[in-house]
Amino acid sequence: MSVKAVLFDLDDTLLWDERSVSEAFRNTCRVGAEATGLNEEELEASVRREARALYETYETFSFTQMIGINPFEALWGNFKKGEHDMFRKLELLAPDYRVQSWTNGLAALGVHNAELGKELAEYFPAQRRTLPYVYDETFAILDELRQEYKLLLLTNGSPDLQQEKLDGVPSLIPYFDAIVISGNFGEGKPSTKLFTHAMEQIGISANEGVMVGDKLTTDILGANRAGMTSIWINRHGHTRNDEIIPSYEIKSLTDLPALLKQL
Repeated sequence: MSVKAVLFDLDDTLLWDERSVSEAFRNTCRVGAEATGLNEEELEASVRREARALYETYETFSFTQMIGINPFEALWGNFKKGEHDMFRKLELLAPDYRVQSWTNGLAALGVHNAELGKELAEYFPAQRRTLPYVYDETFAILDELRQEYKLLLLTNGSPDLQQEKLDGVPSLIPYFDAIVISGNFGEGKPSTKLFTHAMEQIGISANEGVMVGDKLTTDILGANRAGMTSIWINRHGHTRNDEIIPSYEIKSLTDLPALLKQL
């Protein structure tokens, strides 16, 4: 096998999105707790729960699942781009969704305060936008790999939201020969069509590329279906079942260059 290209997932593979979301929640819930006397952690759990429940009631839910937009991204995304008509519906739904998620989260804990819900709904997106995090090893590994391989970013999500994440770390963008966002294509990982489209952008066949990502159900399953070598980055030591089996498993991006040389 001769590897010519490395395809990377974005969230929680190169960008530490989970940390960004967690800190935005913590900072916002601290404001809510100070205003109400509620426990910060209980408020966060309540809002997360209420946000998920509300998100699933919308007609856009199946579309967001397919494209790869989770409930907490909708707490700060604007959805102004993307040709699919579901993005226009998301754009209209998002402002009220944000307010209702926070208001319902408060109410579930006995605090009925719509004005505070609105305040927190505005505070969370502002916080999230100030908290872009990149893993410590990301740039060093990309520096090393781009000397030998084509690099492509293959990310699920809304076009404007994923672009905003990249714009928050602008030095990341020039590393990639192509950037493919599922919302622009119309299907999300694990779609084989999306992987085929991505490969066409850099002129490779499936046996010339590898996919690196943290999610078995999207990154790894999609690569497997497309006939591409899949590399699961499992930073947290999660135990997997045998339903989706990656070609290889690594604990950090620092393990990647040596593995690629073996392929």
